[in-house]
Amino acid sequence: MSQPALLPTPLQPDTANALARLVEGLDSSALLWASGYLAGLARSSLSTAISAPPAAVAAAPVQPATILYGSQTGNAKRAAEALHAALQSAGLPARLLRTDAYATRELANEKLLYVVISTQGEGDPPDDAIGFVEFLHGKRAPKLGQLKYSVLGLGDTSYADFCGAARKIDARLSELGGSRLQALGEADLEVELIAAPWREQALSHAKDLLKTAAPAAHLATVTPLRPLAAAWTHEKPFTAEVLGNQRITGREYKPTAFRVYGPQDKDVRHIELALEGSGLAYEPGDALGIIHRNTDALIHSVLDVTKLNGDTSVTHNGQTLPLSQWLAEKRELTRLSKPLLTTLAERAAAKDLKALLEPGNAGFAALLNDHQLIDALRRWPAEWDAAALVAALRPQAKRLYSIASSRKRVGEEAHLTLDVLRYQAHGHEHIGAASGFLAALEEGAQLPVYIEPNERFRVPSDSSRDILMIGPGTGVAPFRGFVQERAETGASGRNWLFFGAQHFNTGFLYQVEWQDALHKQELHRLDLAFSRDQSEKIYVQQRLREQGRDVYDWLQNGAHLYVCGAIKMGKDVHAALLDIVTQHNGGNAEAAAEFLSTLQREGRYARDVY
Repeated sequence: MSQPALLPTPLQPDTANALARLVEGLDSSALLWASGYLAGLARSSLSTAISAPPAAVAAAPVQPATILYGSQTGNAKRAAEALHAALQSAGLPARLLRTDAYATRELANEKLLYVVISTQGEGDPPDDAIGFVEFLHGKRAPKLGQLKYSVLGLGDTSYADFCGAARKIDARLSELGGSRLQALGEADLEVELIAAPWREQALSHAKDLLKTAAPAAHLATVTPLRPLAAAWTHEKPFTAEVLGNQRITGREYKPTAFRVYGPQDKDVRHIELALEGSGLAYEPGDALGIIHRNTDALIHSVLDVTKLNGDTSVTHNGQTLPLSQWLAEKRELTRLSKPLLTTLAERAAAKDLKALLEPGNAGFAALLNDHQLIDALRRWPAEWDAAALVAALRPQAKRLYSIASSRKRVGEEAHLTLDVLRYQAHGHEHIGAASGFLAALEEGAQLPVYIEPNERFRVPSDSSRDILMIGPGTGVAPFRGFVQERAETGASGRNWLFFGAQHFNTGFLYQVEWQDALHKQELHRLDLAFSRDQSEKIYVQQRLREQGRDVYDWLQNGAHLYVCGAIKMGKDVHAALLDIVTQHNGGNAEAAAEFLSTLQREGRYARDVY
């Protein structure tokens, strides 16, 4: 890629070239953010070099706006950064903080607050916002009669409680006396459709409320600049080559069999990708985003049930493509969403579906969990035209996979561990859109990828700290990277892994590697739970309880705790941790809950659950 042309500049040549390399490949929103950041620094330098006029000295400083974000996959962070950049570009004082970096005692004195937050699972906040949400709904939350606020929620309408975390925060701020400046923004997968007008309205309010000169430099941001990983994004991915695609579960699996799949049929893949020449930098704990293509079989099924021709040209949002290409590359063909089901109910005149969509109907969540798109189209036949179908379907959702490697060990590669979703329901075989796509890739195939940072899920900066890692199934993926990283950097802290699967023989992922790591003292403890190898089901949370004394002692002595895997598992593990701390702190359950909350706020208890 060529370097951008350098304009006449007061910078030294080396500095100018370094700046050009820094901004190479950044999209417009990233450039806007960077320009606001640099402008804030420049204004700060000028303010220290030039004496303020008497009137300015006498004027009381205007309290800056506070922008808080809670983000699980990075979307809410980017939306918050865009608002921060817009305020800075307008010369308005504002500070940007992740919710777990916010001192909640300051809430009582806030005048203007913007909250940008995603929702995960059943209306839950992201992990970095748990402490803030608990404080907001707790007894210590202050009255907020002086506060003006706006909330932007990011969610996914394939979940029943869409933007549930944002709704709760918006309502609670109002209950505490805050004045809502604008209606709650609720963004689905196409975030900017809602975020852009919400941001414009927020900027308009801020201009009225913050009549001041530029902010001081320390208000620019409290999150560090991350260099150059943003050169490749979901919209502009890097094309990686597949170096290997190996199945690492038992060999009883028969991929062509048409039957109900059992535990012995688990198909977990270890995939290695070449990143050479990309400039992509990741840390253990980050995720790799992939751009998948829906399978031909799924596309043909949708065309068959809707009686549409894949060659039909469809124009949508200014883009014209054949219907088959829309379905292959641009549209979500497995996950359902409420807007799609609402459209389907109208077209099919389906009273039973309309009833399921009524607020409070428990059957709606069950429908989302049990049906893919093709199931709904078969169950409620309707007349479709190609343009209407494309408009009704959601954009393809992002697929993120925890990176299972450390660059310090594997070089310019990224490794993934993924479970191929495959099951039979409603009389038909189903396969996961992204996992099925990845499983079919052969060595030498090309795969569009990008890095999604997860800055909360990192090995401790203090390498002498012990770490406990809880990762059943493919949740073990980031911990493979953690152990590699700690070994390559010579970390003196101990590493303790809890791993679980259904069967020892077919589900013990990376068994040989863990045994080798134990032998080399790269891994110091390993506790295993195989739920189906005996009559009594045993899970990782039971192993935690069995080792409760040692778990408690490790945490008391400064260990960091990590959990990765399914949301339900994460809740079960958290309940086990509460029991363990309560048992060993003298029976004080309230103190145990506060202890774990403190660990989360301090970054010593991190979760990556999905």
